[in-house]
Amino acid sequence: MVAAIFAAVFAILLLMAHQNQSNTSDMGSSLRQDAYGTSLLFDSYQRAGYQVERSQDEDSLSDQNASSTTVFFIGGSPDDGWEMVNGKVQGVGKFRGRIESFLARGGRVVLIAPRASLKSESQGWEVDNQWPQGLRRSGPTWISPDLRAMPPGSEAMYLAAAAPWLKTDANWTTLFAEKMDPSAHVYMAMRRVGEGELVVASQQWFLLNETIKTHPNPVLLDFLAGGRPVIWVDETLHGLHQEQGVLWLVQRYRLQAALLFFWAALLVLLWNMSGDLVRRPPRDWAGEITRSGEAAGVAGQRLLQRSIAAEQVVAECWEQFRRRWPQDAKAISADASWGPRLRAALAQPPLAGYKELTAVIAERRATAKGLARVAHAHREGPYRVPDSLKTTPEEARIA
Repeated sequence: MVAAIFAAVFAILLLMAHQNQSNTSDMGSSLRQDAYGTSLLFDSYQRAGYQVERSQDEDSLSDQNASSTTVFFIGGSPDDGWEMVNGKVQGVGKFRGRIESFLARGGRVVLIAPRASLKSESQGWEVDNQWPQGLRRSGPTWISPDLRAMPPGSEAMYLAAAAPWLKTDANWTTLFAEKMDPSAHVYMAMRRVGEGELVVASQQWFLLNETIKTHPNPVLLDFLAGGRPVIWVDETLHGLHQEQGVLWLVQRYRLQAALLFFWAALLVLLWNMSGDLVRRPPRDWAGEITRSGEAAGVAGQRLLQRSIAAEQVVAECWEQFRRRWPQDAKAISADASWGPRLRAALAQPPLAGYKELTAVIAERRATAKGLARVAHAHREGPYRVPDSLKTTPEEARIA
């Protein structure tokens, strides 16, 4: 019951955290569930059997298997710093390096609506958006795919009223373009980069929730995945970073199984330490009887020592009584009435034998107390009951 309550509270906290991220993340976030997020896009991938990983740890990309992973970077601004090159703002630092490293390992990168120009001198590619000076059209529109590069059945791409286009060269393969005078405007293109593949779309409106809901495009989504089973989406572009605490370390180095084992071992140790473990009285009366609060290892050993075969339970109880109160035990054994009952109890099953043994001991004590009261009546002054006739907590438990 306690475990169920804990699991329910934990699930509610996770849901609240997820909903808070969905409401506060930037446009294009895979966690955002309103019209401007892309949660439907990645939900569609999950329903189609893809493994979707929403990452808030930018360094975890280096742990991904590049040959089986497609990485999505949707909008957002990498917090890596910027520089001006020939009058243009270009991204610098880790973001470009992560893309270069993943492509060099044979990965597939889908870069949607980059916020600034990206240029790789080492790999020879450049991504740059060209924005129109004003609105070119009165409203949004749909453009058809280039079927020379796109698979048959590919759906049209949705364009907003003001959408940028890509600056491309001969190394790029056009996927979606709109014929304009005097040339075409390219809105999605791809190219090979070493062993990897780079797909770039100039804007993200065709992947947002509202568009996916009204105009689903499964052929296009399968094409973007490139036949790879794992979809990894970077949420750090939208300002969602996981705090680098214990949970971050567990997720970063895949220590979930070790964490579960640690908690299970801790619970077992706490259970061992909290038990009222009392070992059998030792043959050496100078030995110490260990009670609750002892070390976990000793407690476990005492627990094993308490294991007694069922047929030996009554005999063990009598043996403990004989060691603690030898005079009473001797009197019971020698008595003409109690002796046969004692031997019969030792031969009975544990429950019946224990009840009979308890009855014999109780009768002996009642008789001893009666004799003590009679002796006290014939003596002057206070009478002190011998120690052997006193009732201790252990004795009361047996009785």
